Amino acid sequence: MTAFSSWLRSFVPPPLTVSKREIFYSCLGALIGLMFAEWLSRYALGDVKLWFVAPIGASAVLLFAVPASPLAQPWSMIGGNLVAGVVGVFCAQHFAFNLGLGAAVAVATAIGFMFILRCLHPPSGAVAITAVMGGPAIYALGYQFVVFPVLLNSLFLLILALIFNNVLRHRYPHQIAKPARTTDPLPSERLGFTSHDLDRALNGFGELLDINKSDLADLINQAKVNSFQRQFGDVGCAEIMSKDLITVLPTTSLTEALTKLRELEMMALPVVNEKNQLQGLLSIQDFLVPRGDTTHIINPLEEYWAKHVIDIMSHEAPTVRAEQPIGDLVQLFSDQGLHYVLVVDAEKHVEGIITQSDLVAALFEMKLAEATNR
Repeated sequence: MTAFSSWLRSFVPPPLTVSKREIFYSCLGALIGLMFAEWLSRYALGDVKLWFVAPIGASAVLLFAVPASPLAQPWSMIGGNLVAGVVGVFCAQHFAFNLGLGAAVAVATAIGFMFILRCLHPPSGAVAITAVMGGPAIYALGYQFVVFPVLLNSLFLLILALIFNNVLRHRYPHQIAKPARTTDPLPSERLGFTSHDLDRALNGFGELLDINKSDLADLINQAKVNSFQRQFGDVGCAEIMSKDLITVLPTTSLTEALTKLRELEMMALPVVNEKNQLQGLLSIQDFLVPRGDTTHIINPLEEYWAKHVIDIMSHEAPTVRAEQPIGDLVQLFSDQGLHYVLVVDAEKHVEGIITQSDLVAALFEMKLAEATNR
């Protein structure tokens, strides 16, 4: 009886780890997206067929509730619905003698093509069934059904999903992490699990998981960072940063800025305004790789050196907050290849800088203290 009860309990999923805010935005996105698709369809074609509400509604769940899912990406939706529509119309025309069999064949065939074309989208199964079982109004459309309502409604919903998710700063389309520039594993992988280990584990699992491989790797890396913070305490960035920081103004001449870099033997200088608020970063690379206007390459040298920091500086700089734990720095320095990060407050006032050397020294001291206390 215990085994049977355990089996029954497995029917109930664990609680979803999602905030109430995200639940609200998922519902709001689906509402706006479906209303937008319905309005545009009616405006463009003068009519909206209720028989297409089910597949589009299912797509809305994916696009607005789980936009990070591989099944919710633009090509998955558009490609999946197009494939299912074509297959569904074909089966409707060739299985008129048994529509139930035709619907089953349409869904099964659409799944096969979606796997091959890497556009698996569950709601597309409803599109295939709709094409077969939809009745005379759909049969009369023939392959036009693939364009309208399938493609048109899919595009309308996708447009809203792109706007809505990016306004909320969701990564949509969900980009795959860029491959490493070399064949070496990332620094964070050299003593832990590697991408090859993850591939072997996924292949051995034998089932399709509704999560991007790079997202899964990010989750594991974040779990390792959380474990690090739990074991070594919440040492903050403020405790290891250098506070005696040399800065330059946007109006500082290039000659003066380069002199500072050389005398201090630094690779970069923060650029701040008169209120010590961060404006950007000036690095040695900025002198070698020009940004924006490249006319100084052919101008006489005296014209180039008459320019100011604002003319060549980068307007973006890696930053952290003083209260952040140093565990947040590990991946920034190791996998992203940063050499330093600036510490700023909520108003972007520069408070200090942390270099790779600062982090290595801190980790060494923490490991030494751990060994001493054993």
